[in-house]
Amino acid sequence: MGQLLRKKMAAIASCVRHAFVRNVGLVRVMLPRAAVIGVQRNDIHTRTWKKFHAFNRSSLIERMISPKRLYSAKEPLTLDFIRGRVLLVLKLYDKVDPNKLTVDSHFLNDLGLDSLDHVEIIMAMEDEFGFEIPDTDAVKLVRPADIVQYIADKEDVYD
Repeated sequence: MGQLLRKKMAAIASCVRHAFVRNVGLVRVMLPRAAVIGVQRNDIHTRTWKKFHAFNRSSLIERMISPKRLYSAKEPLTLDFIRGRVLLVLKLYDKVDPNKLTVDSHFLNDLGLDSLDHVEIIMAMEDEFGFEIPDTDAVKLVRPADIVQYIADKEDVYD
């Protein structure tokens, strides 16, 4: 009986030395082979099991954490927030003079932009707000106020 117990202990020690890593959801967990053997066969000596857990307390805590998915909706938009973002994108555009820029300034008449600049502005707005503006609608957006109103309608923002 003593020799069999010594062989089991040697096998467990060997398994503990050769630990392997498993991915469980989002948490990396260190599970030694001895722990897997213990769970499957339930024949590990109690003192050895307690020593193992005392030694690997951090991996025990990691195993207790269950992976969770956290979902959230995007922040609700307001007209002031949309207006600020549109004006910021336009101020950062190199061909727009920030001193002449207002919400009611016309891209072609007041700011001196051409049709190619208008297309680039619409593309910048698509990148900023994360949706595509069809060409039929983009032709009508000739002032920052038009863009703000279009985005507010698209995102169902009413203030």
